[in-house]
Amino acid sequence: MVKSRVAAGSALYTDALASYDGLEGEFFHKVVDHAVEYVNGNVHTNGLENFWSLLKRGLKGTYVRVAPFHLFRYLDEQTFRYNQPKTDNFNRFRAVLSQIVNRRLTYDQLIGATV
Repeated sequence: MVKSRVAAGSALYTDALASYDGLEGEFFHKVVDHAVEYVNGNVHTNGLENFWSLLKRGLKGTYVRVAPFHLFRYLDEQTFRYNQPKTDNFNRFRAVLSQIVNRRLTYDQLIGATV
């Protein structure tokens, strides 16, 4: 799955899960074994673990009930917020509004209904 979705030559920092074995040839692959350490120089998985923690907290606490059909929208929203850590809510809201000018999302599109 990694090989089909990640560009060859990319840097991959993973934990020591055996399913990541064999990536060294195509990728710059570095491993941190959590049984030994959590950080080895610049190699760690803390950023990704933080992202998933915030996503799960949002899904359980803010949205409560998540329709699988809309999961990609929740992921997009969390990614947008995560990638702008120093932006306050007002400026984040302004950035979103600037992207929706002259765009329209109908209710049927939102729920995936076929007309």
